[in-house]
Amino acid sequence: MGIPIPEPTPVSRPFWDGLAQHRIRVQYSPSLGRYVFYPRTLAPGTLADDLQWREIDGEGTLYTFTIARRPTGPPWADALPQLLAVVQWDAGPKFSTELVDVDPGDVHIGMRVEPVFYDLPEAGITLLKYRPA
Repeated sequence: MGIPIPEPTPVSRPFWDGLAQHRIRVQYSPSLGRYVFYPRTLAPGTLADDLQWREIDGEGTLYTFTIARRPTGPPWADALPQLLAVVQWDAGPKFSTELVDVDPGDVHIGMRVEPVFYDLPEAGITLLKYRPA
């Protein structure tokens, strides 16, 4: 059993297309004056229809994490430990992800992280993971 693959929707397609190009595109709301994530059709709070896709560098800070020493599901039985994380992008929003290229003992809240584009050509999708900066 392979890992579950995200299925882009018409609303989220620009995000996934950006990742395929190793670019991070998220929505920005001029009426709010900030970036928003997850992809949506209306700005949160104001319900303004002014969302624009803009590129960010994806750098950020580790907001929280957990070390899964048991599989979170059958597809990850051979991928332990799994370092599940939430990154606070410098651009503002938080992003749920997985940490790579780091020893679990070296992970700490507040550490600087940078994006890693994880291409899955057989699935036609690119995932966004993070490693220490």
